[in-house]
Amino acid sequence: MAKMKTKSGAAKRFKVTGSGIKHKHAFKSHILTKMTTKRKRQLRGTSQLNAADVQKVERMLRLR
Repeated sequence: MAKMKTKSGAAKRFKVTGSGIKHKHAFKSHILTKMTTKRKRQLRGTSQLNAADVQKVERMLRLR
């Protein structure tokens, strides 16, 4: 029988770790000249996915 496929867009955007799901911050790709340096600095790196969204992302990644 065929296996369930992962949503390829979700696979590129999220990474599953032992403690949760990591994601990159939004609004950090273009038109950055009008954004303050503080705001750009705070959007660096990755963060944990909000608990309200975990179930949706797990479903897209076919974890559950």
